Amino acid sequence: MEKELCCDFYFGTDTFGEIKKADLSRFQHKIQELPFVHIFKNFYLLKGQLKLAFASYSHYIITGQPYNISAWLLLIFNKIQGKQTYIWNHGWYGSEGFLKKVLKKIQFKLSAGYLLYGTYAKELMIQEGFDAKKLHVIYNSLDYTRQLDIRNQLKKTHIYKEKFNNTYPNLLFIGRLTKVKKLDMLLKAMQKSHDKGLNFNFIFIGEGTEKDLLKNLVAKYDLEQRVWFYGASYDEKVIGELLYNADLCVAPGNIGLTAIHSLMFGTPAITHSNFVNQMPEFEAIQEGKTGGFFKENDIDSLKERIEKWIEDHPKKSVNVIENCHGIIDTYYNPAYQLKVIKEVLA
Repeated sequence: MEKELCCDFYFGTDTFGEIKKADLSRFQHKIQELPFVHIFKNFYLLKGQLKLAFASYSHYIITGQPYNISAWLLLIFNKIQGKQTYIWNHGWYGSEGFLKKVLKKIQFKLSAGYLLYGTYAKELMIQEGFDAKKLHVIYNSLDYTRQLDIRNQLKKTHIYKEKFNNTYPNLLFIGRLTKVKKLDMLLKAMQKSHDKGLNFNFIFIGEGTEKDLLKNLVAKYDLEQRVWFYGASYDEKVIGELLYNADLCVAPGNIGLTAIHSLMFGTPAITHSNFVNQMPEFEAIQEGKTGGFFKENDIDSLKERIEKWIEDHPKKSVNVIENCHGIIDTYYNPAYQLKVIKEVLA
């Protein structure tokens, strides 16, 4: 965006927990941090955001959180001045109550359009009466260029055979080990499958508050020889090898960017099918091609879906790998996102 749109960037200073801040030294154009100011309950403002309405910009892209008072004021003043303000966020989940629906519809009227992470939100918004011409699906992405360079050099290794000393299928999860990810379901489903005689290994790539609980479950179910707590890694070469050599990624809770990471390196993904409670990246999963879905919070459904995938794909085929690569290369990358932004702004 900086290179091709010559735009300036403004970031809020609040890190919202453990989210790592952007490295602002990498930018060449104007960069400014706007101090986070708490107002009341969930409401806040970014100090200096409203002033941007009186700057020389003609087009704005904002994240548009409903509790950001300064974003609302920016929308209003830009509307009065005839400036174009686009909102880049999830748009619609499908679980909105009356008040949120009203607020989002007002916000939509003030904006020039929405940049959405998926077609699911777009379809829901059209059903709610939003103008389809103002809804633009932009999807999401990771460090695609860097990952593509690594992907093109990947080869099969014996990393899991050497770790587990077997040739069972290798399943994994990559991300924070937190309660919302419902990772205990994985171990419960794994234990049921093993009791049935279907063996597979499982690798947790990441750290988090649930790690001790998960380790206790592994011991309880006598799965120590089949589970590897690899730990956190931010080295894409390491992650690429781990993902490429795995057979399946499983995310019992919301999958989010875990799906994009996994598919990027050629590994299909499974997650739950209650899309109202999902993150928009679930759309990258195409049933039977790049993964599949199970019934939310249902351990037996998760177990059966894993078993069915392993039965249908005892070895990860070239076709499955190409399907995974294809969806990322087509939609979930910065080049596609920039293409959409250029078309919208034009």
